[in-house]
Amino acid sequence: MESKNTPAFSIECLDHVALRVANIERSRQWYESVLGLTYYRLEEWGTIPVFLLAGTTGIALFPADPKTAAPDKDSKHIKLDHFAFRLSRHDFKKARERYESLDISYDFQDHHYFQSIYTRDPDGHIVELTTLVVEPSSFYRTV
Repeated sequence: MESKNTPAFSIECLDHVALRVANIERSRQWYESVLGLTYYRLEEWGTIPVFLLAGTTGIALFPADPKTAAPDKDSKHIKLDHFAFRLSRHDFKKARERYESLDISYDFQDHHYFQSIYTRDPDGHIVELTTLVVEPSSFYRTV
């Protein structure tokens, strides 16, 4: 018999984050050129959503409704705060160099187990790039 705390299934990974954006083409170009995500044009889905991937993890872009009031980007109310892509230490260094070469401002934070850089996409979504700076078993207790 399963306990209430034991799920009957296992999650493999985070598949994607769906974002509402003001201009899909502008956002697609930003995620391709800044983060190097690959655009997937899926005939069966038509033009929406625009799907961009890094391996098997990515984002799906949907058009925002311009008639809806824009949320305050600095609000601490219920909302998506940010999303993160994990990089190797080597690629994390390259990402910082890439941001600097594109003159993209970012905030660096040391989280003891991880180091992260944060920036905003064209619609103000906070995008985190993070790297593990300790052995995986020091943070991921089940590894």
